Amino acid sequence: IMNEGTELSLTIAQIVQRLKGSHLHSQIERQAKECLHQPEIKLGSLKEDCPEPRVCMCVCSPQASWEKRVLKSLNSMSTELGVPLARMRPAVEQKELTNKWNEMGTDEPGLDSGDSTSSKSHCHLLLQVLISLRNSNHDSSEEVSIRSHWGLIQVPLNVRDIPQLRRGFSELNLNTGQLGIDDHAHIHPDLFENEYVQIGKKGKTQQDSAAAQQYSRRGCPTGLRADLWALILNATNQPQDVMYYEQLKAGVIQHDLLVDNLIYKDVKLTASNDDYYFVFEDFLYQILLSFSRDTAVLEHFKYNSATPPKSYIEGKIGVEECAVVYPPNGVIPFHGFSMYGECFFSFFYLIQGSGIVSLCLQFERLLQSHLPQLFYHLRQIEAQPLRIAFKWMVRAFSGYLSTDQLLLLWDRILGYDSLEMVAVLAAAVFAFRAENLMEVTSLASAEAVLADLSTLKVMPLIQIFLFATAI
Repeated sequence: IMNEGTELSLTIAQIVQRLKGSHLHSQIERQAKECLHQPEIKLGSLKEDCPEPRVCMCVCSPQASWEKRVLKSLNSMSTELGVPLARMRPAVEQKELTNKWNEMGTDEPGLDSGDSTSSKSHCHLLLQVLISLRNSNHDSSEEVSIRSHWGLIQVPLNVRDIPQLRRGFSELNLNTGQLGIDDHAHIHPDLFENEYVQIGKKGKTQQDSAAAQQYSRRGCPTGLRADLWALILNATNQPQDVMYYEQLKAGVIQHDLLVDNLIYKDVKLTASNDDYYFVFEDFLYQILLSFSRDTAVLEHFKYNSATPPKSYIEGKIGVEECAVVYPPNGVIPFHGFSMYGECFFSFFYLIQGSGIVSLCLQFERLLQSHLPQLFYHLRQIEAQPLRIAFKWMVRAFSGYLSTDQLLLLWDRILGYDSLEMVAVLAAAVFAFRAENLMEVTSLASAEAVLADLSTLKVMPLIQIFLFATAI
C-alpha cells in the first residue's frame, strides 16, 4: 500500500510539473484562487491536511517556538525602551510625515534600538533552530548513503537530485538560448537576442500569464521584465489598487508602530549601504511601511504552517479577547528584510514552514553528491558549507549578486515557481570555488574565499553544474 501511495504521489507531481507554464495551468490556478473565497471551502482544514505528518512533527513545533521567541523579543524591546507597540501620531507629526513622504531617507528614528530582533544574529539563531530539527520516528538505516549524515540538516525530506533537476529545468539545458549567456556571447544579436525580445513583446501584448511564466524560464529582457513579472504574479495597477495603496499610506501616516523602527534600521544597515540598492531608499520606506499595514497578507497564513504573531492591547497579556495580530500584516521585520522589498515578497512566503529546511537539505545533498571530497574536507575543518551558504539562500542572493545577475536568477525562480534554483546556485558557487576551498584550513578562510559574489555570472554557473557535470 505504501508503494502504491508513493507511486501515486510521484505521478501527481509529474503531472503538475508538466502542467506548469501551460495555459491550462493558468486557468486551473485562477479557478483555485476563486474557490478559496467560497464559503464552503474551509481553509483551516486545508492547512491541517496538506503537510506531511512527519514534516509537521519535526518542523511545526520548533517553528511555533521560534515564532514565540521573536514575538517575546519584540515585546521585551517595547517594555525596555518604554515605546508602545502602536500609537496615534499627533496631527503635527502626521502633517510632517505627509510632506516628506518621498524623502523619508532623511529621517532616522530608532536606529539605536531593535538589535534583539533585527540584527544579523537573527539569521544565525534561525540556522541553529533548523540544525536542531530531528524526527524521532525516522529510522536512519533508511538513508541511502553515509554522506547523508555529513550535513547539518537531519530531517528526512524528499528533495530532487541532479537527474531530477535536469528534467525539471530542461529549458536551461546547454542547447537552449538563454538571456544571461547568449546575449553576451560574441555572436550577432539577430541570431538570438532580437528574435527573443520580439517573442517577449508578443507575450506581453497577449497578456497571457502562463506564456509569460514559460518565457521567463530563459530570462526576461530588461525592458520587458517589469510587465512580464506583473503578468506572472497577476499584479495589476487598476484604480482600485491605487486606492488600496492610498489607504495603506494613510495608515502609516496616522499610526506609528514599533516595527517601523526595525524597518528604518534595516534599510539603513542593508539597502542604503549597498551600491546597487541605495538609490531605492525612499521607495523602500514607502513600500515596507505600507506593507506592514496590509492585512491582506494574513491570507497567506491560512494555507501554510506559520502563524501570525499576536500581541495584547491594554496590557492584558493572555486574555484572548484582547489579542490582536501585530504587526497588522503578521510579518515581523528581520535583518535583510528590506532586500526583498526592491522587487517583491513572493520568496518570503516560499521559504516559510518546511521550505527553508528543504532548500538547506537540497543544497547539502547536491554538494555531497557532486563534490563529496570538498564537502568532507570542509566538514573536517569545522567549516560546514551550510553555515556559509545559509545567508545567501535566506535572502535569495539579494545583496550578494550584482543586480543584473540577481534579476536573471529571479526570472528563473518565477518561471519555474520554485526556489530550488537558489539551492542549485549555492552549490554551483562552491563548485566554482572548489579548488581554492580545498586549500583552506578554517571556517574564516572558507568564508574569505566566498566573501565576494558580485562578479559571478549566474546562468553559466547553473548550466555547468546541472548539465555539464558527470554524475
